[in-house]
Amino acid sequence: MFNEIFTLEAINDLSQNTLLEHIGIQFTEIGTDYLKATMPVDSRTYQPMGLLHGGASVVLAESLGSVAAQMTIDPHEQYCVGLDINANHIKSVREGVVEGIATPLHRGKKTQVWEIKIYNEKKELVCVSRITMAILDRKK
Repeated sequence: MFNEIFTLEAINDLSQNTLLEHIGIQFTEIGTDYLKATMPVDSRTYQPMGLLHGGASVVLAESLGSVAAQMTIDPHEQYCVGLDINANHIKSVREGVVEGIATPLHRGKKTQVWEIKIYNEKKELVCVSRITMAILDRKK
């Protein structure tokens, strides 16, 4: 399903000097139909009460969905942009690392929908998110 030009090293290199690098998001696994990444729960991702910020979870979710969508198309012909994202925050996290996994719900010619589930280190569901991506043609 994923374009073979995308490797973990390549997608992590694209994160340099971005928000992803700043908050410590690392892509960790490319499966046949999923993409995984981790994010630390620390001072970079806390909200004022010392819990994982819901916005940080959304950054992880959007990063996973956006990169996964981009990995399914020809990057020389098209590119993906987010249209909509939502998130339900299920469980709080105070420390450690969370892991997100993106899986496709719909892969059309002009839109894609991805589900992202985020888990704590005990494999408990922390957040579930859905992102809709538009697939746009590059100008020739």
